[in-house]
Amino acid sequence: MADSDPRTDEDLIAAADRGDPAAFETLYFRYRDWVVSLAWRFTANRDDALDVLQETFAYLLRKFPGFRLTASMKTFLYPAVKNYAIAARRKRRRFAGEAEVLDELPAAGEPSGASREELATALGALDDAHREVLLMRFVDGMSLAEISSALGIPLGTVKSRLHNALSKLRADPRTRAYFEGT
Repeated sequence: MADSDPRTDEDLIAAADRGDPAAFETLYFRYRDWVVSLAWRFTANRDDALDVLQETFAYLLRKFPGFRLTASMKTFLYPAVKNYAIAARRKRRRFAGEAEVLDELPAAGEPSGASREELATALGALDDAHREVLLMRFVDGMSLAEISSALGIPLGTVKSRLHNALSKLRADPRTRAYFEGT
């Protein structure tokens, strides 16, 4: 089902609050791929990511009636997806690989001589907090304010983590070519 419903997330939530199951279904179809992708990034396991999808939307459903969206839907869902995914990963005791995340990114603009494996290795060298903010910004396309809200950290901390992550990648010989001309 394609998301052809022109209503905003807020309109859909209001309709779901009034008991409209089609509105909740539209929200599900609008965000399911993003939830699975994010969950997979944390779990590196498709089955776990699908379990996280189910748990995330069950969590959202329990918010009705009476749910009020005070941020973007991605900002609201991010902590739930992250927590369910971390729990699933702990259960399996696996580590999420970065190379697979990069396979989902478009290859256009990739500098010659730089490989996705080198980029994945450089990203893997970042600590979790820096890598998470970097991926939220450039893979998920979230604004700094959305990242701040989703992680429950000050905006200044988000900016600092992003700056430090980018500085480390610029200084890394494996990824320097990505930043030439910037």
